[in-house]
Amino acid sequence: MSLLSTLGRKGLFLFDPETAHGMSIAALKTGIVPACPAKADPRLAQTIAGLTFPNPIGMAAGYDKNAEVPEALLRLGFGFTEIGTVTPRAQEGNPKPRIFRLVEDDAVINRLGFSNAGHAAALERLKACQRDALIGVNIGANKDSTDRVADYVAGIRTFYDVARYFTANISSPNTPGLRDLQAKDSLHALLSAVLAARAEEATRSGRQVPVFLKIAPDLTEDGLDDIAEVALAHPLDGLIVSNTTLSRAGLRNTSHAGEAGGLSGKPLFEKSTVVLAKMRRRVGENLPIIGVGGVSSAETAAEKIRAGADLVQLYSCMVYAGPTLPGEIVNGLSRLCDREQIASISALRGTRTGHWADRPL
Repeated sequence: MSLLSTLGRKGLFLFDPETAHGMSIAALKTGIVPACPAKADPRLAQTIAGLTFPNPIGMAAGYDKNAEVPEALLRLGFGFTEIGTVTPRAQEGNPKPRIFRLVEDDAVINRLGFSNAGHAAALERLKACQRDALIGVNIGANKDSTDRVADYVAGIRTFYDVARYFTANISSPNTPGLRDLQAKDSLHALLSAVLAARAEEATRSGRQVPVFLKIAPDLTEDGLDDIAEVALAHPLDGLIVSNTTLSRAGLRNTSHAGEAGGLSGKPLFEKSTVVLAKMRRRVGENLPIIGVGGVSSAETAAEKIRAGADLVQLYSCMVYAGPTLPGEIVNGLSRLCDREQIASISALRGTRTGHWADRPL
């Protein structure tokens, strides 16, 4: 961890997590946090779902909910970033406090509940971004929505001209009933509507924007079977595995372990990587997968790729490691390519899928 990160962590940890989060956004807006880009390395670049990523490390959704600092995040070394989750109408989310640090575990529990300023606010900010910036839009449904599928369709239509890719987030544990959309029939209905809207917008605009589906780690083997079957039956561009978990297995911090919400950070690494590998085994080699959960170093990022991921996202571990983490991971992956004498990071993909996929959920 750099001196900048150490000092930043000590300062931010004087405040409650949600206040600290707002302060970090403000710091990125004002340029207090200096750019620390990773060294460009063609071995880390790859084309996934028609998009060329300069490196495989992305900022996961949840940090920049309202598209306030996507370009500033890219200047930290990320190859891509994802704003949201955004819902059609602004909503406050769940009552505070709703974010809890588990410092002994390098983990976070949150029950934000899709708190965001709504489609219109995010759209105006994204219109001001450079068109070639690799910014994805994570779309969701309002808590009180009477037609959740329609909310996802609205997300596609609202952001189609500014998004480089979409993520349909059906995996948050903090919106009651949202994960029910992972059930086979519900998922079929959702993807049919979302991808039909994408097809119409593609015809209008002359460009097809990729759509990914973000799933939870708290699934059964049968649930994974159903998601894989439905995903392969539609022209989906990829999966994101996974969101936060309801499990509290193995935590050392007991003061916050009983808080409701989704757990993220280092303790999520193993569970999310097992689900990733099991999905890779089910969907085959061609469907792209973005691996998320507990990525804290170049080695953990590489292990996601070995388990079957094409790209990797992180968020919670950056709370503890600071803004230099993405650049450190990217540079570490370059050194890994040197060490293993590989011409592309993609050479690692799937080399340990079996190791992870054979583990129990």
